[in-house]
Amino acid sequence: MKLVFKKALVAGAVAVAMSTSAFAAEMTGAGSSFIYPVLAKWAEAYKAKTGNSLNYQSIGSGGGIKQIKAKTVDFGATDAPMSFGELEAGGMVQFPAIIGGVVPVVNIEGIKPGQLKLSSDVLSDIFLGTITNWNDKRIALLNPGLTIPAGDITVVSRADGSGTTAIFTNYLTKVNAGWKEKVGFGAAVKWPAASTVSGKGNEGVAANVSRIKNSIGYVEFAYAKKNNMSVTQMRNAADKFVSPNAASFAAASAGTDWSKFPGMETFITNAPGAGAWPITGATFVVLYKKPENKNSAAEVLKFFDYGFTNGKQMAADLDYVPMPDATTNFIRKNVWSQVQVK
Repeated sequence: MKLVFKKALVAGAVAVAMSTSAFAAEMTGAGSSFIYPVLAKWAEAYKAKTGNSLNYQSIGSGGGIKQIKAKTVDFGATDAPMSFGELEAGGMVQFPAIIGGVVPVVNIEGIKPGQLKLSSDVLSDIFLGTITNWNDKRIALLNPGLTIPAGDITVVSRADGSGTTAIFTNYLTKVNAGWKEKVGFGAAVKWPAASTVSGKGNEGVAANVSRIKNSIGYVEFAYAKKNNMSVTQMRNAADKFVSPNAASFAAASAGTDWSKFPGMETFITNAPGAGAWPITGATFVVLYKKPENKNSAAEVLKFFDYGFTNGKQMAADLDYVPMPDATTNFIRKNVWSQVQVK
């Protein structure tokens, strides 16, 4: 799989060059780095088709929410959905745009991608700082026959307000009572492990894990693939070890009827099913019902309609799961209809 990310002059932003036409439209967005790789692909194709461009800042979900609330962008993107009450109070709507997986990644000498197996309790205790060395007996019991060299574990977390963190900690909260009591979940948490270091964005976490020997972090799967990182297997809610891929992300999201949740607000972590990847999530796009720039808002809807209709294979090539047709039809009819673009 090849990933081609278009980088703007500002680090972490993706931009498709503006058309020479004086009538070309430019949309602006900010937020989730989880969705950044597929937005880059969609934006490139959309620019080629329409001449209209997207400038998207990959600054983390927390930053995206701040910018849409400040009305400095046409849309925000967040992996931690806003509550229905907050949406209503702000005059906004949101919809899930893509499904993907958050994956633990490790840098352990001799351990290849997909070799190391982890369970929910072991993963939780590593990030709690209870398990501090890779020679821990609980890790060995999950990996019979695999030689894991001893080494003090460095935990790598996100430094910014992050929807990827929200998905990851939502999962840990569901599966570990100690994590729920001591840390909880959110876009930003107080990381308890003494060895914790942080990086900004999925990019920063991937870079730190790649650099620090005996480290473990969590990133959206596309970043792991791009950087050839050692992902782990995870034991899921059905007590089966599964690998992260588009099929296991799809299995996790298969039973979700997004239309049943006010504001489409839900997490899909720790989903049932033998083939389900347990740390699966979605990125949500946030818009105003009464946008100040109606032309730009209309173009945003056209852009995501293009992504839903013509961008499925691009998403699949990056190991994302496109939103089901039934869901996108619901979004068009019940969410986009609330955005006043005329």
